[in-house]
Amino acid sequence: MKIPARLILQDGTVYDGESFGSPTTSIGEVVFNTSLTGYQEIATDPSYRFQIVVMTYPHIGNYGVEENVEQHGTPQIAGMVVRDIVEEPSSIHSEMSLSSYFANTRVAAITGVDTRALTRKIRSEGAMLGMITTETRPVDELLLDLRKAPSMSGLDLVQRVSTESAYPFHEGEDTRAPKLRVAVYDYGVKRDILRHLTEQGCDVTVFPAKTPASEILDRHFDGVMLSNGPGDPEPVTYAQENIRQLIGKVPIFGICLGQQLLGLALGGRTYKLKFGHRGGNHPVKDLRSGRVEITAQNHGFTVDPDSLNQNDIEFTHINLNDQTLEGFRHRRDPVMAVQYHPEAAPGPHDSFYLFNDFVTMMEAWKKK
Repeated sequence: MKIPARLILQDGTVYDGESFGSPTTSIGEVVFNTSLTGYQEIATDPSYRFQIVVMTYPHIGNYGVEENVEQHGTPQIAGMVVRDIVEEPSSIHSEMSLSSYFANTRVAAITGVDTRALTRKIRSEGAMLGMITTETRPVDELLLDLRKAPSMSGLDLVQRVSTESAYPFHEGEDTRAPKLRVAVYDYGVKRDILRHLTEQGCDVTVFPAKTPASEILDRHFDGVMLSNGPGDPEPVTYAQENIRQLIGKVPIFGICLGQQLLGLALGGRTYKLKFGHRGGNHPVKDLRSGRVEITAQNHGFTVDPDSLNQNDIEFTHINLNDQTLEGFRHRRDPVMAVQYHPEAAPGPHDSFYLFNDFVTMMEAWKKK
């Protein structure tokens, strides 16, 4: 039997439904994702730490869950909101239902919510804090707990998701290819980013977010990847300082939060978007070729292009929905970054070429 549950927003709006995960109370920033598939990859992406994800596609759980698509060892979301949960998945690869998966991993989730109406509210009023709960206390009492939670702005979540110690990554490794040694700063890295690097013939080592730049330079890596991750980039000052020390000394590729931290390290500013970009269908234009890519995105902050010195920085990609900056390169140093997710997981594969571009950059640097 389903347990009644509620989604309560910080403005007092209440959506009634039923619990389909763990019957616990969870608080986070309520955001929406427009992907049609990939709910497990979304649930396990560390970039969603402290966020309750609203899936706009109405039927979720159709194909169950399977271990090999996870982007982290455990779910990272604060909770999930769906219109209709499918309790009996239909896939030969399914290992269990999404309901069982969330129950086993203690993730709060609610079904039976009008996600269309909820998404329209977030679009018009912006992302806001919310609570999924099965508690029966009065809403006014629950709101007091909800309003004590911190805002996403100013919140350093990187330290909560980064690895505690360095480790090599070999999954998907191409043993036939020549090795380029890549250091990955783990700000909340997705497993598929690491897989793509190894498939390109890279020897990958993942480092904690606070690893000093001197340690990276002393080990003479061929390149540095700045990973995706959650939260506001501005308070992650330790990462910005390390990046400043690496610029011009080793090729750098930043993805998502990696781009934001790189922009700050270069003297730029970031700002919070009203409701963010999350989904697998965002059009991005490559300003050099004129080609339009359909991209996977997951970010609530972005770099202000007006804050970057265009004598040093070339803008390479722009979002066709709202004209926000989606990619840049340094005009002299081997530095490139994109705001979206070229590894997808989930999403289209239009942007896989960027991993090859990074390899080409590292190979050119080695020849100097």
